[in-house]
Amino acid sequence: MSGLQRFALAFVIIGAINWGLIGFFQFDLVAAIFGGQDTALARIVYGLVGLSGLYCLTLLFKPSEEFSHEGNPEHNRA
Repeated sequence: MSGLQRFALAFVIIGAINWGLIGFFQFDLVAAIFGGQDTALARIVYGLVGLSGLYCLTLLFKPSEEFSHEGNPEHNRA
């Protein structure tokens, strides 16, 4: 998994946890950390979560063989 994929996945996970907190407890963790939903930093985090989600769509359609053999030198030997 590339660095960009890890970065995107981390932000998608942050977004999912935040949405879970909003759904179950009506608590927006990102807004609480950065001082409200309208602050520049919170908006940047929300934007990165959204862009990361769009990028992760490409992972959804990536062939599973690429995922299972990626970075595994034993499978690259023939």
